[in-house]
Amino acid sequence: MEAMFWSCLLGGAVFALLSVIIGDIVGSWLDGIFDILALDFLKPIIMASAVTTFGGAGVLLVRYTALGSAAVILISILIALFMSVVIYFAYVKPMENSENSTGFSATELPGKLGEVTIPIPASGFGEIMVNFVAGNTLHIASSWDNTEIPVGTLVVIIDSKEGVVQVSRLYENDQEKEMV
Repeated sequence: MEAMFWSCLLGGAVFALLSVIIGDIVGSWLDGIFDILALDFLKPIIMASAVTTFGGAGVLLVRYTALGSAAVILISILIALFMSVVIYFAYVKPMENSENSTGFSATELPGKLGEVTIPIPASGFGEIMVNFVAGNTLHIASSWDNTEIPVGTLVVIIDSKEGVVQVSRLYENDQEKEMV
């Protein structure tokens, strides 16, 4: 029975080492295999940690306790399940939530500040640059209040319709800008 525990421990350790060294290659080979299950706690990292923990707990319990085989297996399974839950909530779930996206929604645009990069005529289109967390984005813009807006002017987005943002000057004149 100790051989089974050692096999699980070493197999999990080898899997972890290979994942670190050639994780991207193996990840592309296995891409989609575990999507059938579609359960977050059955991800390969969770399963591998469960097998490794099961093996490690089993080796320790066999060597340092006088428990019977059934008790050692049961306690090892419980320890493996507990550690899998800990790893899921302490590592996997936070990593999934930390992924950044460069995407944005048009509903996020109103209220954002931008800078005119191509002059906006009173009744035509120009371009503004808006700074998001992931970088700058350029948008086709028209003047909301039908006034000409020169390059370099700070503007606020009022609305977004059909891919065109309607903007207005943030400051009406240089005197207001200096007050801030």
